[in-house]
Amino acid sequence: MNKEDQTENALIVFQGKQIRRTWFNDEWWFAAVDIVEILTDSKDPNGYLKDMRRRDGSFSQGWGQIATPLSIDTPGGKQRVNCVSTKGAFRLIQSIPSKKAEPFKQWLALVGYERIKEIQNPELAQKRMKEIYAAKGYSNDWVEKRVRGIAVRDELTDEWKKRGLITDREYAILTAEISKATFGITPSEYKKLKELKKENLRDHMNDLELIFTMLGEASTTRIARNKDAQGFIENKGAANEGGTVAGVARKELEKRSNQSVVTSENYLGKPEKEKRRRLEKRGNEENGA
Repeated sequence: MNKEDQTENALIVFQGKQIRRTWFNDEWWFAAVDIVEILTDSKDPNGYLKDMRRRDGSFSQGWGQIATPLSIDTPGGKQRVNCVSTKGAFRLIQSIPSKKAEPFKQWLALVGYERIKEIQNPELAQKRMKEIYAAKGYSNDWVEKRVRGIAVRDELTDEWKKRGLITDREYAILTAEISKATFGITPSEYKKLKELKKENLRDHMNDLELIFTMLGEASTTRIARNKDAQGFIENKGAANEGGTVAGVARKELEKRSNQSVVTSENYLGKPEKEKRRRLEKRGNEENGA
């Protein structure tokens, strides 16, 4: 098993068979039913998994701790499938009496080892992330902005943690405050505009949308630090001010370019790279190039 065998988006190949996976809580999670199918050759892996839970009482009791329903690609589109982390996969394998388990354990150990290396050297994780976006059809310019945006976002959430904010709900409210001040709409309204459902909003933003998102969040971080904002109320005020900085810049650009920054465009149908190429070609034609 090596990186050349990976499709890097939602599938990984083990001994010629595909295992669906998704990135969750800073690690890969694998479709449990795919692991069962590979190790048992069962024609009904879902049924086999249910029988396992009936046979093994301790495994059944701990199932809720190792398996999490996550949205993952299937032949019929995205569906919620029980997935397990590397640790959960080891526990699943322990309950399967199969000679095929040993090479699978070695492969999972390699996955875990690569993750440890990424923790020790974040540049490896960043490289992997860039490869994933490139495989999805994003241009190098877009990828660089997206990766930079993730770093800006991480810096902001780290700052919020230092200032007493720890819940996802608090982060969601403050993020909505920044977005409202920056773009005039909340993230949920933005997703609706772009006709997105479970997709990541920022993965469907163009360059300018990403830039103004970064500006709003970077401004919020600086303002929160300089004002030493503490607790939810004070940081909500900082979020509004940071978003307003980006909002003023956005409005000025829209005024001078006579074109809206906020767009309903997404990359569901066509990859970003292809859309960028067509826009550049159109611009050259309009300029007589």
